[in-house]
Amino acid sequence: MFKKVTESIVKQMDPDGDLVPVRSMLDHEHFRPLCLVRRKKQTTFQRYPRYKQTWYRLEDVLLPGQDEPLIPSGGEQDARQFLIKKTGTDRIDGSLILPIDPTRGELTGAASLANEWSIKLKKNHIPPTKLEALKTERKINTNHAFIQQLQKTGQKLYVVHETIETMEEASYQETSDAEGKFMAQFYVKFCAKGTRKNIQSITIPKGCTLAFRAFQLAISDAWWDVLEGTLGALEAEVKRNCHILSTLSSQLSSILLTAIKAVMGDRNLFQELSHKMEAVLDEGDSDELKTESAALKDLLRLLQQSSAHTLLHMAAAITYTLDALEELSEDQLLLLLESLENKIVSQQLKLVESILKQREHGNGFSADPSLLSFSQERDHQVTIAMLEMSGVKLHEDGSAAGTNEAFSATGALYVSLYVLSLLSKPH
Repeated sequence: MFKKVTESIVKQMDPDGDLVPVRSMLDHEHFRPLCLVRRKKQTTFQRYPRYKQTWYRLEDVLLPGQDEPLIPSGGEQDARQFLIKKTGTDRIDGSLILPIDPTRGELTGAASLANEWSIKLKKNHIPPTKLEALKTERKINTNHAFIQQLQKTGQKLYVVHETIETMEEASYQETSDAEGKFMAQFYVKFCAKGTRKNIQSITIPKGCTLAFRAFQLAISDAWWDVLEGTLGALEAEVKRNCHILSTLSSQLSSILLTAIKAVMGDRNLFQELSHKMEAVLDEGDSDELKTESAALKDLLRLLQQSSAHTLLHMAAAITYTLDALEELSEDQLLLLLESLENKIVSQQLKLVESILKQREHGNGFSADPSLLSFSQERDHQVTIAMLEMSGVKLHEDGSAAGTNEAFSATGALYVSLYVLSLLSKPH
């Protein structure tokens, strides 16, 4: 019955969103803000994803910090109040006559279901910006037994960031009535009549969690991040795979950027660099990092001189970048090279991010019109053309048209722009 209440509330508050009803009142304490949960495999017949409690909170798996709450009370947590009311009465009448000789049967019946309830609710919400600030202050305790178990099994971990809770004790009652009559005419007459009334009720305590939202956590060594939706997952994925690129000096960034630009304009060089990076990842050594290509020599020499740890991380970041670039057309790669030359990739990155964010929030394809303003008309034309090749047609007012397939294609463009912007950024 508790499940019926929570699902009804979710249908009213967020019919097409990602709010998840709590299935059992016994488990509600394990789905509060900052609780860690695991997601079960969802089947096609389940309307909502199902999560399993872990008995841990986020602070339990972080390295010790100052003696204060992880998220201080008060202004750190956004809270809103709601009042949900529902009144319903359903009645069904029916009859059935069966003319079967030498027997005649008649079945009539009626059933009704009535429910009425009112619940005061509160939404607790931890803004992603608070979690973003927290991850820079507190690292994951990689020696924690639970974290080590997750890393061994490869299970995904989620953190609850929003809950719907009761503000006061609430009662829900459901009454069902059924009435039926069966009459059969054999060689003698037989008639029977019956009624049934069923009353079910449940009392929900104050502060009970009825529904929640959760973000996936990305954990790599002691570093962690929150994957907020599809765009959030993409952003975290890029940062995780390309983190080492943000630590490079200006000189090393320039060497890598030169090599990337070279392979963007030469398919043979692209394949050569891709194969060499895959060999490093597969075999873990730098024996194959030799080339006759002048465009790749400096980069491969740099990688040969790196430690084994740095080499693997660099090879992974380069492979990830090449995978994104390979999703783009040759014309898009040429336009990207022109954009690099004209120093507009940072603005293009913000534009693509804006488009992906609006698409994810259900607003269709659109963008901030100010990001479409370039000092040179040619830069504007290049940007529009590059987006159209990913399936997004932009208009001057920021509105756009695109298909669902355009989301993934624009994602590859986002990754490419992110890396190029990072490497070309002045140190």
